[in-house]
Parts: sequence; structure tokens; C-alpha cells
Amino acid sequence: MAAPESLSLAQARRVALAAQGFTDPAPTGVPTRRHLRRVLDRVGLIQMDSVNVLQRAHYLPLYSRLGPYPTALLDTAAYRRPRELFEYWGHEASLVPVGLHPVLRWRMAKARDEAWGRMRQIAREQPELVAWVRDEVAASGPLTAAEIEHDAPRETGHWGWNWSTVKRALEFLFWAGEVTAADRTPSFARRYDLPERVLPAAVLDAPTPTDADAWRTLVSIAARSLGVAAEPELRDYFRLPLHGARRAVAELVEAGELTPVTVPGWRQPAYLHADARLPRWVRGNTLVSPFDPLVWERGRAERLFGFSYRIEIYVPAPQRVHGYYVLPFLQGERFTARVDLKADRKTGVLLVPAAWAEPGVDVGETAVALAAELYRLAGWLGLSAVAPPVAGDLAVPLGAALAGVAGVR
Repeated sequence: MAAPESLSLAQARRVALAAQGFTDPAPTGVPTRRHLRRVLDRVGLIQMDSVNVLQRAHYLPLYSRLGPYPTALLDTAAYRRPRELFEYWGHEASLVPVGLHPVLRWRMAKARDEAWGRMRQIAREQPELVAWVRDEVAASGPLTAAEIEHDAPRETGHWGWNWSTVKRALEFLFWAGEVTAADRTPSFARRYDLPERVLPAAVLDAPTPTDADAWRTLVSIAARSLGVAAEPELRDYFRLPLHGARRAVAELVEAGELTPVTVPGWRQPAYLHADARLPRWVRGNTLVSPFDPLVWERGRAERLFGFSYRIEIYVPAPQRVHGYYVLPFLQGERFTARVDLKADRKTGVLLVPAAWAEPGVDVGETAVALAAELYRLAGWLGLSAVAPPVAGDLAVPLGAALAGVAGVR
């Protein structure tokens, strides 16, 4: 699209949704590696999280954009040769395209200064432990932290060995890029190995850019993935340092890759990426993960969609407003509802502890669309039924809509 000086709020929403892949055509038939690559090109990276009340977080962004797909597609790309993804700290713990390894080496090089406190403490106070753990991985990897801990010396007073110290040493080495994730166990534990035994040689042999060049590349990816965004959101996508991100934004503006634009209601300047598209409309209904890049930055989600969103996993149960694991429902270009979901794998039922409508929506229309999406999600998860919602202001109409869907199945 030709770079305008301003975007309406509706235009900004459609630009953002197109940039994230929500306007791409749905696959015909079973999604393939080509569809996976298309999503990765849109989103740049995929956040990981250990919570499994519904489905592991990293599987959900592809579902939201492709519909039901074989999760082995992502597993193979991340953990089988030729690897296209590797685990590292991108936006929190993430699956990142292997080609970005060189532009993340600045973070690896700063591990002793920027890794989380207890990792830095281990590296500073127990370097012999860190060296021993790396030697164990080199000799016998891939290994889990528990497997390494099992072999650790047990002499009284010997460095204070226990699982937590071994795990922290491993995580420091992971941050520093000296070990990486070979794969995951069924319980989701990392199996660590040396990068040269996991990542493609061409990636490891690629030259390391300067920090400024790396930050500019990462801001460029963030800008393309967001479509239109303020500077804090461009910085947050890969959790970049303030000074580096601001310099990168200025350089990309000067190069013509980013264009400053105004958006009504945005207090900070916005930047439109040169590749941004403005679709005439956005179709489709899908649930979105709490860890989806579309809603990573909660302030941006509220400015774009009028949608105030908070993950309440760590909120004490009596203080939760909407539920434990709540997914927004994207209907066209609006978030029209949110549902608290849980997969009961023993009974084969998708539980709906609560369902809530957003202000001003057509409740009946939203309930029907959401019911169809819940059954689609349940089928992808291998569940055979969807339980009626227990609580929330959308519970009654959604329950009726679910009964209607079940009646014609």
C-alpha cells in the first residue's frame, strides 16, 4: 500500500490483522510445511509456555491462522533435521527461525550481564559447576536437567549440588548460546545438546553482525509482523534494549522501510511498515491464544480493538474476573467474546468454565459463531464434545448455540 500520513482506527486494525496472517487464505486440505512457513513469515517467532490446561501455547498461533493442522508439522520444523526453528529467548522463551541465530548472538554475548539474576549468580559464583554441566552435555547430550543432576557428585559440601543449581547452570548456558534445545520430552522438559549437533552448520558459520545491525534487523521483522505499531511495541517484540530499538527505528524511517503515521487515539507516534497491506475486510472466526503475538502488548490490543485483556493464570482464583485460561474470540476484525477453556482429556470433553461477551456485540450472532469455533477447536484437540458454559454473561446463549451445533453433528 502507498504510505499515507494517517490511518483510521479501522484501517489500523485491518493492517495489523493482515500483517499477522489473519487475512491469508485458509489451506485447502491438510496444512503443509509451506503453510507453516507462511505463518512464520508473518509472525516472526512463536512464544512458548509450559501451561497445558488447553494446549501448549506454541501450537495455538498456527491453529488460529491455519485452522486444524497436525502439530507434528511444528514439532518436525523445530526438532528434526533440517531444522527451521530453534528455541531461544526471543519474546520470552520462543521458537525462532534458525536464520535469526546470528542476529540474536548479541543477547548470547551479554548473558553474564543480562541473564536472569539466579543464572548470573551461578555463572559468577560457581563457574566450575557451569563448566562441569557443559562438559556433561558435550560428552553425553542430549540430556535433560534431571538426567544431569542424577550424575552430579554428591559429596558433602561439593558446590551445593541439587537439581535447581544444575538447572540454573543449564539455563545460563542456554542463554549464552553454549547449549541449545535438541528436543522436548513428553513432559515438556528440554533435552539439551551442543549447538553444533543441533543447528545447521551454515547458520552457525554465518558472520555475526554488529549489535546495531542486529537490532535493526529485529525491529524490521517486528514492524513487518505488526504492520503498524508504536516504538515500544517494536522494541517489545524481541525484548530489545531501549537505545538500540530507538536507533533502529530512526534508521528504518530514514531508509524508507518505516513511515510515521498518525492513528486516532494513539498518544505515541505510529510507524507503518513498507510491506503493510490494507485489506477491504477481514473474514473468519477464530480463538486466539493468550500468548499470541496479536495480543502480546496489551496496550496495543486495547488501542486497536478496544479490548482490555489480562492473563489471570497467576491471579488468585477469588480475584479472577474472567477465568484461569481465557482465550479472546476474533470475529472478523473485532474481539467479540472471551472464553475460559480447559481440555478434559480423560472424558474427551472441552470444558467451558466461563464465557463473556464484549460490549456492543450481537450476542446471538457471536454465540453461534463461537459455538462452531469451539467444536472446531475440540476436534483439533481430539475431544468429542463441548460442555455447556458454567458462568459468564454469554453462558446461556452460547449454551443454546452449542446444543444446536451438537444436534446437527
